[in-house]
Amino acid sequence: MTSPVLLALPFTGRWLVQNSPARRVPSHGVDLLGQRYAIDFVGVDDQGRTAPVRDWRTLVATEPAERFVAFGRPILAPVDGVVVAAHDGEPDRVARRSQLALIPYALGQAGRLREGVGAVAGNHVIIADRLSGAFVALVHLRRGSLGVRVGTAVAAGERVGECGNSGNSTQPHVHVQAMDSADLAVARGLPLALLDYRQTPRGTARAVDREIGVPDDGAVIEPVR
Repeated sequence: MTSPVLLALPFTGRWLVQNSPARRVPSHGVDLLGQRYAIDFVGVDDQGRTAPVRDWRTLVATEPAERFVAFGRPILAPVDGVVVAAHDGEPDRVARRSQLALIPYALGQAGRLREGVGAVAGNHVIIADRLSGAFVALVHLRRGSLGVRVGTAVAAGERVGECGNSGNSTQPHVHVQAMDSADLAVARGLPLALLDYRQTPRGTARAVDREIGVPDDGAVIEPVR
């Protein structure tokens, strides 16, 4: 089996793990666009909420992305390397927690795929990892937040942008994946593992520190202090 690409956490604070390859592979149900081992991280507050506000819009309509705690949080380089792709300019979409609001979103999936990588990945950065030679993508970033460009050398922990809701996204989050190519259209996903994180599994208050691993689906993770 291929050794995993080792990643530092691409953020500070607390984040909910969704679509983890610890639960299933492909993690997102498809191998398309190098997503085979991808993980989604949704920012949460100290109470574990993705947004502190719930109102009528939460139940039956769309919501502004700005009400979610992840929106605008700094996103950090998870590896030392060089930026090989930096795409900006895609709009941040409204968020959708309502089942009613998700219906037109689901119906638009095929159209977004036809529009191309930008419509699906939104604003994103791809870094060529100096250690493994793999390519690491940070996806769904906030419009106008990218602080790097192609050719920029980055160190793990350096800010590259902010969490947004661009592309194929129902609420602000960051999608992270490792690949064998910088071209999302043809890339194959590679296994990844995270370094030095604290995990609180779903349904428990007991946190566990891990030096290396793949976080559990539904767990909340944060850097080891």
